[in-house]
Amino acid sequence: MKDPRPFEFSGGKKAVLLLHGFTGTPSELRPLGKFLAEKGYTVKAPLLAGHGTTPEDMMQTGMKDWVKSAGDAYFDLKRKHEDVYAAGLSMGGSLALHLAARLPVAGVISMCAPIFIQDRRARFARWIAPFVKFNPHKTPHPEHIEPFLAGYAKTPMRCVPELLKLIRAVRRELQDIKVPVLILQAEQDLTVRPKSAEYIFQHIGSRQKQLKRYPNSGHILPVDHDRDQVFADVEQFLRG
Repeated sequence: MKDPRPFEFSGGKKAVLLLHGFTGTPSELRPLGKFLAEKGYTVKAPLLAGHGTTPEDMMQTGMKDWVKSAGDAYFDLKRKHEDVYAAGLSMGGSLALHLAARLPVAGVISMCAPIFIQDRRARFARWIAPFVKFNPHKTPHPEHIEPFLAGYAKTPMRCVPELLKLIRAVRRELQDIKVPVLILQAEQDLTVRPKSAEYIFQHIGSRQKQLKRYPNSGHILPVDHDRDQVFADVEQFLRG
């Protein structure tokens, strides 16, 4: 089931851009993408710059590169579809919000998007990076999630400050987002502090906004225990 490659499914007039997380790949979003395609939506999930190859490749990329990857995929969809929704998991959720603040998206879906990160050491990464190139992922994922994960087993330290830069940008831009937004947050998230979702909900400029929490799931929300409810909530949001 692990497949780090980008994917695209042709469907109806509404299109959904799916953006994966930091060090992740589209594989973690493929089940959601297939579900939406079956419901008649066009779906596109790009592989962000530096991802899906080697951690050494990712070391050469940063916020601008990831934003460009997301933006290029958005414009590919926009050329053929009037309504393009931006959706993403973790950093992908941050990128979706970033696009929504700058481009005419029809709506935005953020899943476990970070405002506050669980690992408080992240803020020291800029000083650690010159001495420690990679940080291995020590916490194993549950067995039922592993088959969907094709990302890196270690984080390039020089990329962490770039992730934090993106998070700070999104915090400043939240008030500029006016389109409908669906904010999804896993309660068992060990990567992003769940209060991030409440912050987004309170500070976003959208009048039409929803916040939904999932008590039985961890950070990789679209393939965890609450996935069926997540899929249903996303599809209901897209139906409007």
